Amino acid sequence: MTLFYFNLINYVWIAVAVITLLSLIVMKIRAPYGRHANEKWGKMIDNRWGWFLMELPAFLLCPLLAIFGPSEKDTVEWLLIGLWSFHYFNRTIIFPLRLKTTGKKMPLAIVFSAVFFNGVNGFLNGYFIGFMDMAGGELLSINVVIGLGLFFGGMLINQITDSKLIALRKEQKGYQIPRKWLFEYISCPNHFGEIVEWIGFAIIACTLPALTFAVWTFSNLIPRALNHHTWYQEEFEDYPKKRKAVIPWLW
Repeated sequence: MTLFYFNLINYVWIAVAVITLLSLIVMKIRAPYGRHANEKWGKMIDNRWGWFLMELPAFLLCPLLAIFGPSEKDTVEWLLIGLWSFHYFNRTIIFPLRLKTTGKKMPLAIVFSAVFFNGVNGFLNGYFIGFMDMAGGELLSINVVIGLGLFFGGMLINQITDSKLIALRKEQKGYQIPRKWLFEYISCPNHFGEIVEWIGFAIIACTLPALTFAVWTFSNLIPRALNHHTWYQEEFEDYPKKRKAVIPWLW
């Protein structure tokens, strides 16, 4: 595939992301997973298996294409492969095992759409590293240092948030208002953390596919966070009025 057509695919995919973001926000569509899950979207699958299947394409495609592609890899490219694999090993294997959602299900339609979404993003990033010559970078360059800080900072926020939400579910008292820590400022620190994480990845990579994925992460998670925020406001009369949805003090 020539660079021209590869870049064109990325630009089209970015446009789809922006259109999706605006459509979900304007139409206020609630993706039927987690607390929003319902059978109106067709057949359902166990929540844990759903998460595993959704994340699997990204977990496999990007590293395999990158590692076995013919392009020579420098230290920054190996770093990107490692960061991607580290994130998706957690999302594909560890996270579903940690879920305390016995009996919960999600629609297969959501699973299939996520498989496509993760497959495309995994392919674009893996293909670029494995089959196209990156400009090459230094491991201690400023963009790598800043990007690593954002990546691991975002991942830490995501992990702490997941742990706190899972701990709330262990109490088996139904949904509760999360308190303390970043929950004092936003309803969805996990989504905020993941957005920061992939912005960091894009800064390290300085490639169009990495930017594409950062845009898609933002476009995918912002509507989810807004839906969660609205749900909390509807369910709890005493929900904190000053708390934002996903970006502290802003949104």
